[in-house]
Amino acid sequence: MAYQSFAPSPLPPDPPILMDRDSVNLLVQANRQIALLEGLASRIPSVNLFISMYVRKEALLSSQIEGTQATLDDVLDPMLDVNVNLNVADVINYIRATEFAINRLRSLPLCCRLIKETHAVLMAGVRGQEKSPGEFRYSQNWIGGQGSTLKNARYIPPNPEDMNQAMIDLEKYMNAEDDLDPLIRAGLIHYQFETIHPFLDGNGRVGRLLITLFLMEKGILTTPTLYISYFLKRNRVEYYDRMTEVRSKGNYEQWIRFFLQAVAESAEDAVQTIDKLSKLHEENIALLDVPGRQEATLKKLFRYLEANPIIEIRKTAGALSLSYNAVARAVTVLMEKNILEQTDKKGKTRIYTYSAYLDILRKDTE
Repeated sequence: MAYQSFAPSPLPPDPPILMDRDSVNLLVQANRQIALLEGLASRIPSVNLFISMYVRKEALLSSQIEGTQATLDDVLDPMLDVNVNLNVADVINYIRATEFAINRLRSLPLCCRLIKETHAVLMAGVRGQEKSPGEFRYSQNWIGGQGSTLKNARYIPPNPEDMNQAMIDLEKYMNAEDDLDPLIRAGLIHYQFETIHPFLDGNGRVGRLLITLFLMEKGILTTPTLYISYFLKRNRVEYYDRMTEVRSKGNYEQWIRFFLQAVAESAEDAVQTIDKLSKLHEENIALLDVPGRQEATLKKLFRYLEANPIIEIRKTAGALSLSYNAVARAVTVLMEKNILEQTDKKGKTRIYTYSAYLDILRKDTE
């Protein structure tokens, strides 16, 4: 039963990270794209609607990296409360965990306690709930293919004693002063957490959430509009290989270059997406200037659609405190204006979709 677990060196790296010209250029580009994203997000009147959709998209993509089989349409299904799906439940819990952690940052620094509490929310009532939610592990875990054991594992994280010390060290580093750029620090923190692997399940999702939480705590992001998981999903093999390269050779520089590229591309993509959503909003809101009392109902329903782009009438009426008939009439008008379309029927319940909006958000999630 003898095995050798990995004990990571504490942060910051020693010897210090050497930034070559390419790395510096990537860092400048990543910071520029983040600044553009922040500026754009601050100017959008309905930024909270966009943020709620971004959180759902990041939750979906991060869960897909771990093998969750779900689509954005599944997550937005208005019949979700009656259509139980374990894959979708994983994503919904990630959304709850993200919202919980961001709120908790107002009263706690980024620390082991906050990480544990967030993990408890992530794992509550879903697959893996039997694996000590909200608790660091007391036993050895390992990473490998299906059916792998300690003998043939691809990677064996620190044993429980080393793991606890490593998390104490990581907590200190997250809250210490450092001359390194916050984006580089975020990359190091993510690598370190994934290497420590302190939970029996859910490490990847919590580790990716840590990126956003750290950047928000440092004031680099004011909202969770950066969804880095698509880049990591698209480059999944390289993502794991580059972390392995740090563990085996101490080569932090190649990991930092990869991470900065992920941030730059993800921020640029987010800017483009928000531009498209803003343009669509302006085009469609202009179509709702209609004479009479129905204008208020139409605009109320339209605002609801930007948070819930797949709807059915009865649930929508309840959410908006409107009559069924008022919502049904408004839906008819939005269909006539090609904003809504009927896309499904479940029993007697008709399902309507704000397709142009959803098409923009669906990008990269299927």
